[in-house]
Amino acid sequence: QVQLVESGGGLVQAGDSLRLSCAASGRSFRSYTMGWFRQAPGNEREFVATISRSSATTYYADSVKGRFTISRDNAKNTVYLQMSSLKPEDTAIYYCAKGPQFRTSTEVNEYDYWGQGTQVTVSS
Repeated sequence: QVQLVESGGGLVQAGDSLRLSCAASGRSFRSYTMGWFRQAPGNEREFVATISRSSATTYYADSVKGRFTISRDNAKNTVYLQMSSLKPEDTAIYYCAKGPQFRTSTEVNEYDYWGQGTQVTVSS
């Protein structure tokens, strides 16, 4: 059983930065990949970023590439999403999720544990 708790969301202006955190329970955090997804009102949940167990591999959605950075601290059981140059279209609820053990994935249905989400609102 894994519990994920996101934090760090809020209301910011376009061009601002924000860092999201996701704290995971359990001792096996370093044994699986992690991902960030987001869901805007009326839209399906979409992939944002993913990171491998050792942080050697990261992958981003085209819409956030160059602006967002995913990282993890296995000693703290925490994964981060640093968001810069935020745009109004980044407004959504952001979720972290536990992914496959051996490979990164962009598919929602390959993630089996999810946090409750944190709201990010970017005003123009």
